[in-house]
Amino acid sequence: MTSSAVNMVALVEHLAKAVVEAPDEVTVEAFEEGGQTVLELIVAETDLGRVIGRQGRMARSLRTIVNAASLRTRKRYQLEIVE
Repeated sequence: MTSSAVNMVALVEHLAKAVVEAPDEVTVEAFEEGGQTVLELIVAETDLGRVIGRQGRMARSLRTIVNAASLRTRKRYQLEIVE
């Protein structure tokens, strides 16, 4: 995993921990798939609604932040929230 991928993992993990009630159960895994890096966000089942947000607003915001940060690294990242 490259240093930019490590930074993106740390970014997503930091943002998710700020939102959930059980920050110790937040994990982010990164792997390459089809020319892009997929970031899988895993949270406690009780915090899933907090990460997704009303009408998906929080999830959309997290993806927007990931896309904005990926422009600086010139790599493609995709954020997936694992249920």
